[in-house]
Amino acid sequence: MQSLVCVLLLSVLYIAAFPLSARSEDVKTLTLYHDSDYSNHYESAYAMKMGVLTALAEINNNVQDYQLTLIEKDNRGNANRSLLHMQQFLKDPNALVFIGGLHSPPYIKNREFINKNKLLLLLPWAAGGSITRYPSDDNWVFRLSVDDTKAGYRMAQFATQTLNCKNPLLLLEDTPWGKSNNNTMLEAFGDIKPQVEWFNWNTKINNAKLMLHQIKNTPAECILFVGNAIEGAVFINAMASFTKNERLPIVSHWGITGGDFFANVEQAIKSNLSLHFIQSCFSFLKTPQTALTKNVIAQSLSLKPTPVAPTELISPAGFIHAYDLTKLLLQGISQITLTDNTEHNRAKIKHALENLTMPVNGLIKQYQRPFAVWSANNIDAHEALGFDDLCMANYQPDGKIHIIENPIGNVE
Repeated sequence: MQSLVCVLLLSVLYIAAFPLSARSEDVKTLTLYHDSDYSNHYESAYAMKMGVLTALAEINNNVQDYQLTLIEKDNRGNANRSLLHMQQFLKDPNALVFIGGLHSPPYIKNREFINKNKLLLLLPWAAGGSITRYPSDDNWVFRLSVDDTKAGYRMAQFATQTLNCKNPLLLLEDTPWGKSNNNTMLEAFGDIKPQVEWFNWNTKINNAKLMLHQIKNTPAECILFVGNAIEGAVFINAMASFTKNERLPIVSHWGITGGDFFANVEQAIKSNLSLHFIQSCFSFLKTPQTALTKNVIAQSLSLKPTPVAPTELISPAGFIHAYDLTKLLLQGISQITLTDNTEHNRAKIKHALENLTMPVNGLIKQYQRPFAVWSANNIDAHEALGFDDLCMANYQPDGKIHIIENPIGNVE
């Protein structure tokens, strides 16, 4: 008993001698929400998360004495869950920016809510064209990713000029994302009027085979596919079930790379099925590596508690885009003075992003004033990437994504 009293007395004396403020400096924290499909398309969600964390690690997760932390929010591809996360974000006194995920429908459906509530949304994946084109200078969505208003043109160009496909057919998921791609591709093909077929989420293999069999009875010479990894794998395996003479080449949107796609189609790919898909024009596999690429890989391998090798990621574009976009965010923050008022912080960062004063070296390119104030005369004002940043790609037998740097010409 006497020893216990002594311990308690010493504890009291220690606290008196070293008050809490002196023992551990109060750490101010700002949070970044990552709203993505961690359930069904974990590979892309994880890649984006690691891209953000790598960029933050380069500054020790600290800006202006504020600690930056990332919070995972699993939207499961559901727009209503995304809306719930947005509402939570707006009630969080430490919330700084809202980072989007793979699916476009949550941000297309909630676009009015996002902008009316001045929710600062950064997109490293979702490609729906309308998301960044809210018709107002009070536009709070910034994207560094594939943009469907350009992706459709690159895919159409590749199909007609490289594959010499004179009768394309569009096979699109029946969502706002698929419909936005339909509009773009119809424009991109010009005088060519492709047939359009629609499919729903959770399409099964037998239905996919039936649809492809019906397509084979049309004049179609190639298929332009817009869908995600789950349905993409179903259609690719359905196509692989046909004889080689019956198969049609497939030119896909990059949505198929957002999940564990290759593991489910590996045998189909190895059967020489023709599949190409769009990507941004950077690869960690390109040699020789630049100093920046080497530094990013080294930084990602030092992440704690979970290091990541970008060269081994299943969805590397998620890492690449999220890293570059976070670098732009950090440059914007460097141009303002953060306060404890996060609403004011978000407004200042929005203005800074539209007026970045210094070039930012990213993996894809060096960004010179990538954003500007949105207007009807500058509808790409909140798009960091352009048509020239989009390439076509294919899978290698080991599942690695190979970028075709010159998307027009002979197929590699």
